Amino acid sequence: MPHDSVSIVAAGHTRFGRLDDSTLEDLIVQVTREALADAAIDASEIDALFLGHFNSGMVADGFASSLMLQADPGLRFKPATRCENACASGSAAIHAGINAILSGSAELVLVVGAEKMTSNSTADVTKALAGAGYQNDAEEAGLSFPQLFGLAAQQYRDRHQCPLASMAAIATKNHSNAMANPLAQMRKVMDFEHCNNVSKSNPYIAESLRLTDCSLISDGASAIVLASSRRARQFRREVLIRAVTQVNDFLPIAQRDFLAFEGPQRAIHSALRAANVTLADLSFAEVHDCFTIAELLIYEAMGLAPKGEGHRALDDGIVRAGGRLPVNLSGGLKAKGHPVGATGVSMHALAFRQLTGNPIGLAVPNPEFGLVFNMGGMAVANYASVLQARRA
Repeated sequence: MPHDSVSIVAAGHTRFGRLDDSTLEDLIVQVTREALADAAIDASEIDALFLGHFNSGMVADGFASSLMLQADPGLRFKPATRCENACASGSAAIHAGINAILSGSAELVLVVGAEKMTSNSTADVTKALAGAGYQNDAEEAGLSFPQLFGLAAQQYRDRHQCPLASMAAIATKNHSNAMANPLAQMRKVMDFEHCNNVSKSNPYIAESLRLTDCSLISDGASAIVLASSRRARQFRREVLIRAVTQVNDFLPIAQRDFLAFEGPQRAIHSALRAANVTLADLSFAEVHDCFTIAELLIYEAMGLAPKGEGHRALDDGIVRAGGRLPVNLSGGLKAKGHPVGATGVSMHALAFRQLTGNPIGLAVPNPEFGLVFNMGGMAVANYASVLQARRA
């Protein structure tokens, strides 16, 4: 029979970074075992498995869903499906798992997100990721994602004000947060002066986009176990998924006002309405800072500041650790790392740990609600979740 709610009841997470000794299969197996151990269940109790994995030719594994079965013989013959939606592939897999439970076809679901990227050159990874852009316009298809987000920074300057100082402040904030996260790829302080100035160690990657404005090429995996309302109460820890939304926008950026960030705005506010909460109710947020200009635009999409004034969220300390709504306490994609298929699952896994009082990294005092926003492409596939801690 259909179920009325879904909860996260366990999680697993590898370190993110250059993991030369681990294959994609190794990473998937590791987090699958971690999540099952965290849930304290036998693998045979899992009803379905979903894998978030972008790939785009970065590894030879084009059919990776059944690699999850390698973790435990009890998973053999379970239905396993790979989900792909660019940098939001992990959230796509979570949504598939949630829908399986809500439909009544499953009660316990394992979701894994994984990516192996660093065995490729930077040029090859850039080319692979560029495939998530619009290919049927020669001018747009010729632009890499750093060039596209650099263009967004230029447009922001032309329409509002120069965003480079705010972008540097975001990089500095997220690197500072990552210092407390033992799983983060770059646990290194980046001061504002370094991030805000172009130098040999911080060159322009594209116009209006410096090296410190870009997220990292990473290997890594993460996992969560989802449970129906009937099963969730049997677990020692539970975080209720109060709302999830998916909003897709046009793929060609020529067909929309990119700075309006309408897809993210619609996804975030639809999730807040569905959860019957406001920004004031949130204890923290993990958002998709693939480039620092993206995090700045997300502040405005969330409603933390008016359009063109996202810097206020930084200037007033709202989004900083200890602020009213800290953003990316994990270090974000900027410092934690961005193994594409793992990102959305990682955000949910770390939010689960934060809301159950066992955070990896910086802690929020008595958190009740957390927001997760994961984005695929240039704000094309937009996923937002509102998660709630279970109170005894």
